[in-house]
Amino acid sequence: MILTLKIKLQGGSYASADWEGLIEIDAADTLEDLHFAIQKAVKFGNDHLYEFRIGRTERSGNRQVFDDETGNVYEQTIGGLYPLPDKQSLYYYFDYGDSWLFKISKTRKAEHEPLQGVEYPRLIEETGIKPEQYPAYDEDDE
Repeated sequence: MILTLKIKLQGGSYASADWEGLIEIDAADTLEDLHFAIQKAVKFGNDHLYEFRIGRTERSGNRQVFDDETGNVYEQTIGGLYPLPDKQSLYYYFDYGDSWLFKISKTRKAEHEPLQGVEYPRLIEETGIKPEQYPAYDEDDE
């Protein structure tokens, strides 16, 4: 089944505007697949560590973490996460230095069978201004 997820930029060192996108992804895909889908949607280079968190807030002390160190990003399916525990949210944290943070929500859009000839995951809609991972700086600004 195909799920629709809303990916909303919460912040980052170079975040200067709001951005959010809707991604369709197969429920059988893993968190690693979602990581790559987000990277592609915002056009970031896959050059830093990342993790997913489930908690009341992105900084909750009592949170569940999915990362490369434990290897659970390679095993945990998207469909297996939902429904999330009550009053919990899913967060994607990328690049521990620049601290890019995205909140991920399952939309109310009905799950559906994959469409023939369509490659998933895919970005189906976006609003706002796409974040720039490494903005170019004018040397005169330094």
